[in-house]
Amino acid sequence: MMGPACRSGRGGASSRTIEALLPADHLLRRIDRCLDTSESREALAGHYSTRGRPSIDPELLIRMTLIGRIYAITSERRLCEELRYNLAYRWFCRLTPGDKVPHHSTFSKNRHGRFRDAGVFRQLFEATVRRCIGEGLIGGKDAAIDASFIEADACWQRKTVPGYLPYVANAGRPVREWLSDQGSVSTKPGGSKDFEGVSRTDPAAAWSARPGRARFGYALNALVDTPSGVALDVEATPARFAEEVDAGRVMLERAADRFDYRPKRVAADKAYGSAGFLGFVRDQGAIPHIPVIDRTQQTKGKLPRTAFSYDRDTDSFTCPIGKTIRH
Repeated sequence: MMGPACRSGRGGASSRTIEALLPADHLLRRIDRCLDTSESREALAGHYSTRGRPSIDPELLIRMTLIGRIYAITSERRLCEELRYNLAYRWFCRLTPGDKVPHHSTFSKNRHGRFRDAGVFRQLFEATVRRCIGEGLIGGKDAAIDASFIEADACWQRKTVPGYLPYVANAGRPVREWLSDQGSVSTKPGGSKDFEGVSRTDPAAAWSARPGRARFGYALNALVDTPSGVALDVEATPARFAEEVDAGRVMLERAADRFDYRPKRVAADKAYGSAGFLGFVRDQGAIPHIPVIDRTQQTKGKLPRTAFSYDRDTDSFTCPIGKTIRH
């Protein structure tokens, strides 16, 4: 399972030389002190063969992924290229100056295949949360839920109507995955602006007009313990308000199940102020600090229900201009 590039003891002098060049307060140094990939190794043990040439160490690929996320390197080709000459990246990935960097295709196949199937990054995230709890960094009384918009790498000009995706035979990985799980995007009864279009490049992304101009994107939902600021759970969804609220339920339930985290108060913005979600928070034993969604004034030019008076004796309504409306 462990490849020769990451075996301990090889190139020890070179590794110590690189380590001496890094500042003591370097970000990768601080992350390295807290990083524990032992659970990830166990989860991935069955995905590597004991025969043939040595497999690439999964810890190397995990550390490469973390570098890409920390430094916002979205291109896997660019990440592998920078790992070839950036000494700080090499030290963090336990590579000596003479070790080879995995090919970008190998990195992609593992990230989209083995890592996702084994839930590696979820395990790594939850192990970090448990360590924060063990160190007493989490108060456990107040929590906040919010979502950040992340623009998808999809052009607005490649928008099509729901249910129609051309060139399926030659479709890329995102399109094939979306087609294998039609539940990821479904049309609401009566139609909705959230489902105005589907991207032919990334159909799982949602067409959203926030913030600012309309574009395809996702929502990164987070459950954060306040005031410590520790993220207890994250969930990615298409950028639709309904799915963000559902993600809030999932995160609260998962935090209670896996960390026994049951806050006394939950704060969120008005998007979470529906009666269903407020009732869910109360059922969880928490007090919601969430503005209630009030749509009584959103009449769109129509008369509200309060403009009509009801007569119980005649079982009829009287409209604002005095006419009786019978069944």
